[in-house]
Amino acid sequence: MGPFRCFNRWKHRRAKAEGSPVVERESERALIERAKKDPAAFGILYERYVDKIYNYVYYRTGSRHDAEDLTARTFYQALANIGRYEQRGMPFSTWLYRIAHNLVANWHRDRSRRKLIPLDELAMATQDEDSPEPLAEAEEERRALLDAIRRLPPERQQLLILKFVEGMPNAEIGRVMGRSEGAIKSLYYRTLIALREDLEERGFPCQAKEKENEGY
Repeated sequence: MGPFRCFNRWKHRRAKAEGSPVVERESERALIERAKKDPAAFGILYERYVDKIYNYVYYRTGSRHDAEDLTARTFYQALANIGRYEQRGMPFSTWLYRIAHNLVANWHRDRSRRKLIPLDELAMATQDEDSPEPLAEAEEERRALLDAIRRLPPERQQLLILKFVEGMPNAEIGRVMGRSEGAIKSLYYRTLIALREDLEERGFPCQAKEKENEGY
């Protein structure tokens, strides 16, 4: 079936592992309200999201030192501005990602360089440990996918990170990247087409059809 299918495998495996967040969202609302007055309550929010924010920043910067620094700045800004936070359709996690996104964008502007994203973890995350494929063939396909991802523009790399590493839906990705849900769907579709063409040019045919990715 080729290297392209691993995105579908990752999505379905992740969806199976995740339960309904309704109860957690309800408790989070109360926690956020407490955090506006009680720093200890904010500490609970910090523990809940710090690893995800750090991973996102690290994927975007490729530097553990800078990831630690920008993660700390993200939560400092969140604490300083939590009094003005209101959900209104934007989950707290999305608000945090948006702060991190802006800080990382400034980080790259200050350095005026192409975004270097360590995407080996993304390719590893899409692997299926239960796949019956010979290991050598699976590794060759994984490396081909990784190389194709590295050749994408930084914005498209970011989209794949948010979707397949962070597991965000299109609407939430749009809030983080400052785009509409429709624009994200269009960008995602174009990204898949670009990946497919790149892989096929290098002798890795992809049998997945565009319709299989509808609703992503």
